[in-house]
Amino acid sequence: MTVAKTSVLVLDCAEPESLALFYADLLGAEVRAGEGPDTVEVVGGAGVHLAVRRDHGYAPPSWPRPEDSQQAHLRILVAAADLDEAEREAVSLGARPLSPDAGEGPRDARLFSDPAGHSFTLAAASHPRPGRHA
Repeated sequence: MTVAKTSVLVLDCAEPESLALFYADLLGAEVRAGEGPDTVEVVGGAGVHLAVRRDHGYAPPSWPRPEDSQQAHLRILVAAADLDEAEREAVSLGARPLSPDAGEGPRDARLFSDPAGHSFTLAAASHPRPGRHA
């Protein structure tokens, strides 16, 4: 029998509180204290659970430049019809587009960096989640 498990993606950065607020706003989640003084958690419905941890020597990833690895990649799924709106929302919250083909017609996945430099993708979900609120 397999032991029940859960996972949390932990992002390192210099300012965990502000990065946690970015993701809470983007994902419609809430921010709460994490384990220890340097960790903040982002928790919401539909399985949202991230942690953001202070790294006093943090240097952001340089991906897509080849000299450094991507380190982590968060994929956020949205209904295909909501992708443009989700992109506008992400950018208004401080995300930076990284897609080399930005603005060149419809795309079902769009690459960004968060305010601390971590890459993430907004992608069209193949099966939209029930319960979407307008």
